[in-house]
Amino acid sequence: MPRHLLDLDRGWRHTAPASPGDEAADLDDSGWERVTLPHSTTTLPWHGFDRAAYQFVSVYRRTVEVPEGFTGRVFLDVDGAMTASTVWCNGVLVGEHLGGYTPFSMELTAQVARDRPNVIAIRVDATERPDIPPFGGRMDYLTFGGIYRDVTLRLVPQVFVADVFAKPVRVLEAERAIEVSCELDADGAVPGPLSIEAELRDGARILARSQREVRVSDRGTATVDLLLENLGDIELWDIDRPRLYDVVVRLHGPSDDEHTRRIGLREARFTPAGFFLNGRRLKLRGLNRHQTFPFVGGAMPRRVQRRDAEILRHELKCNVVRTSHYPQSPHFLDRCDEIGLLVVEEIPGWSHVGDAAWQALACRDVEAMVRRDRNRPSVILWGVRINESRDHHDFYTRTNQLARTLDDSRQTGGIRNFFDSELLEDVYTVNDFDIGELRRPNHQLYLVTEFGGHTFPTKQTDHLDRVQEHVLRHARVLDQIYGDDRHAGGIGWCAFDYNTRGDAGSGDHVCYHGVSDIFRIPKPAAALYRSQCDPAEAIVLEPAFHWSRGEFHPHAVETHNTMYDDRAGHRSSGLAVICSNCDELRLYVGDRMVSRLEPAREAFGHLPHPPFITDALSAKWGPDWHDLCIEGYLEGRLVTTRRLSGRGVDALFQVEPDDTTLVADGSDATRVVLRVTDEFGNRRPYATGAVSLRVEGPARIIGDNPFALVGGGGAVWLRTTETPGPVRLHAEHTALGAATAEIQVLPAGTPSAPSAPQLAPR
Repeated sequence: MPRHLLDLDRGWRHTAPASPGDEAADLDDSGWERVTLPHSTTTLPWHGFDRAAYQFVSVYRRTVEVPEGFTGRVFLDVDGAMTASTVWCNGVLVGEHLGGYTPFSMELTAQVARDRPNVIAIRVDATERPDIPPFGGRMDYLTFGGIYRDVTLRLVPQVFVADVFAKPVRVLEAERAIEVSCELDADGAVPGPLSIEAELRDGARILARSQREVRVSDRGTATVDLLLENLGDIELWDIDRPRLYDVVVRLHGPSDDEHTRRIGLREARFTPAGFFLNGRRLKLRGLNRHQTFPFVGGAMPRRVQRRDAEILRHELKCNVVRTSHYPQSPHFLDRCDEIGLLVVEEIPGWSHVGDAAWQALACRDVEAMVRRDRNRPSVILWGVRINESRDHHDFYTRTNQLARTLDDSRQTGGIRNFFDSELLEDVYTVNDFDIGELRRPNHQLYLVTEFGGHTFPTKQTDHLDRVQEHVLRHARVLDQIYGDDRHAGGIGWCAFDYNTRGDAGSGDHVCYHGVSDIFRIPKPAAALYRSQCDPAEAIVLEPAFHWSRGEFHPHAVETHNTMYDDRAGHRSSGLAVICSNCDELRLYVGDRMVSRLEPAREAFGHLPHPPFITDALSAKWGPDWHDLCIEGYLEGRLVTTRRLSGRGVDALFQVEPDDTTLVADGSDATRVVLRVTDEFGNRRPYATGAVSLRVEGPARIIGDNPFALVGGGGAVWLRTTETPGPVRLHAEHTALGAATAEIQVLPAGTPSAPSAPQLAPR
């Protein structure tokens, strides 16, 4: 029987806290909670909770049946469980895995019964154990608990293809090829030769093939190398055209096996002159991402993980993301491959390095990360140093050597936050929070991996001067990075606000470091990143303020006096900041034009599209207050218009789902944004109010209900059950009335429809 993968995300039972004997095969678990993966052991408020609330031990149980007639080997594959997992099959201990961010597999062949259902039990310890990375010191993020990624039962022959590394070589030459390294796993000798072949496919079309014979004379693993060449005029993977192909490896013998890896051909190199993709210099511009969400931590399904990649690439217009500070969901990385979002990926940790056993687990994490993701064209750099840790020569010599041995096609980096550091990696990756002048060791390949963040946390509800300064701080650093070709690029801290310890962040278990809030709703600083894209891709016009007479009162302008330095040493006051990739803006108050603006090139001359900055709005105090109209022009042609209401009224209540079609697998989910706006659709940042939610149809709410708006907005997620049908989310605001979101849930196994069209961030 050939390889077969059984999705085990449905049909689990869960209990907490764990009790002795929960793993017994004959235990009656019918009274336990029925859950679907990914699963969080507890649901929390989005802020202000006690992190002890998720630190306990729980147990998951499920029955599985091996298909009739199958005589091969059985593996349990777990993509991620937080933080220590112990596995039993039919009451027999199989093994333990320490760590929550890398996948693990356990062979169940000796324990499974072939003629009756089998009971799998997984005990999950979510406590912060100092013997497991990233724990042991103080951390600036939370880990939550549960089996929060997918689980699969893998059925394979006695000899099977355990791993494939398809490495493109000589990519920029006419003789480009793919070196295919195949790892075979056998439970014993096989009489006679086996045949192994590799194919490069574009859909059903075979572009290249290689084949050879191999003999398996003993139990264990063996590596077989194949070469795919004569590829012809194959298309390279690039950020603007992320072309993907499949490498299919087949093993022919007593039982056949097949293993497929998706790849892209590209050359990515950091050099003293910057970063080059396929021989072209590319300035890296991106943001860090924590894989955590409100209410459930990391336990969001495929669609929601992929959505974060889309936000970063399509809405924020980033070309790179750093997976701070651990390997992240394979679904997120799948989408990065598909849409051309480059990835700097790193091992779990935050400043602390533990003892020898701890370091051995970190090295195991390096191996698991590289093996899992080395076929991905989006991954351009391995982070093999614990984030912001001090130098550890022997430890980091080992992590670098391990990454280079497993994958010599990518460079290594090691994120530090100080400059007097031993360089063992290929690229000097550093968190630099000095916004005055970025420093650079002259002899190093250099990438800034954090800036901003904790030096200027900003909330949706903060005053105008802080919100606009937040924009300009990101602009100053990016301008410096763009102004020096030796800088490979900059990755700001960070994309989204995230949960943290109670003694970090703002005291409510949230770090407000993001350019978007924890619900993925953009703050004005997000528009600075968005506006750096080419106007041919999207025309951006985003004011970094809301239109209010009190905010622009002429006697209040001194509150802005530290916001902007025009680089001639002059300070300006009473400023309005607008992020746009237009080349001219015209501002109207009522019917009267008050200003024609050009980008602030004198201050931000290296940015592709500097922000527009003006004091023309600060003195518009008078008997009447009017709407503000901003017109955007390119080469003298009007291309976009933005209107902001002068009424000061919370006018509209909007309910907007990211997707209008889901599938009934018990796991699929989509975000639903709740927003109060003016009559032109601009978010009202000081709007509040409780929103009562009611679901009609086969779905449930992930989030607070009632939901208290903050910063004029917020979000919940809708998660499907295993029943198809229409779903309506009815939302009623205390003052603005009701609105409804409608979603169609299709039967499980049905390909879902594309996401709903996305509105411009407001």
